[in-house]
Amino acid sequence: MHPTTAATYRRLAAWIAERHAGGDRIIGINGAQGSGKSTLAAFLAGELAAAHGLHAVAVSIDDFYLSRAARQHLADTVHPLLATRGVPGTHDVPLGMQCLAALRSGQGCTLPVFSKADDDLRPPDQWRHIGQPADLVLFEGWCVGTPPQADEALREPVNALERDEDPDGRWRRHVNAQLAGPYARWFDLLDALVYLHVPDWDQVRTWRAQQEAETAAASGRPTALSTASRLDRFLAHYERLTRHGLATLPGIADRTLRIDGGHRDGGC
Repeated sequence: MHPTTAATYRRLAAWIAERHAGGDRIIGINGAQGSGKSTLAAFLAGELAAAHGLHAVAVSIDDFYLSRAARQHLADTVHPLLATRGVPGTHDVPLGMQCLAALRSGQGCTLPVFSKADDDLRPPDQWRHIGQPADLVLFEGWCVGTPPQADEALREPVNALERDEDPDGRWRRHVNAQLAGPYARWFDLLDALVYLHVPDWDQVRTWRAQQEAETAAASGRPTALSTASRLDRFLAHYERLTRHGLATLPGIADRTLRIDGGHRDGGC
């Protein structure tokens, strides 16, 4: 990690500790794919413990993805594009709210674990149990805290996927309705929001391609998204709300950190 980035993250940890002293318990962290959300959450948890004596638990929205079978049911009954994990409507919101509420009140919680390699939930005996009461919850995810779009913004497709596979806008309207309803109630549990502001959408694709290459190299076999065409199609599901977040979240978040192409922080 670049020294200036580490210094900024330490200042952010001090700010979170101040928020906690004022009663805050749940801090949201939003950032596009590859922006460093998980890295930031892990750093903050360590810094909050070492420098401020606070026990912080990092929780990812990704672990609340619906099972592959549940998403296939949505694909069969609502829209085929809901088979792909990611967008609002493909998470177990009631369970996510239940877990955050339990952690906020100082209770233990068993968190589901989602395997991206298998594109499915792991068996319950492999889920993550948090028994020690948490002072803080760091809830990170690519759409955490994102507001719904205005109806008129849904009319035109933003990419070929929407143009060819959602020509009537039914999928994007469903996703937006989820964001305006269940997800808004989920995100209302946040006491504060941190936003990692990436340069642009092209940078997101570059970072995700790097992640896939690193995963393939580590495992010795290609990933499901190793080809450019598969990766581009997968990312197209995220493009609309990522661009929407770039336009809206700097004005909503309590802290915005600007991240450059080298994953260096440009300050709050």
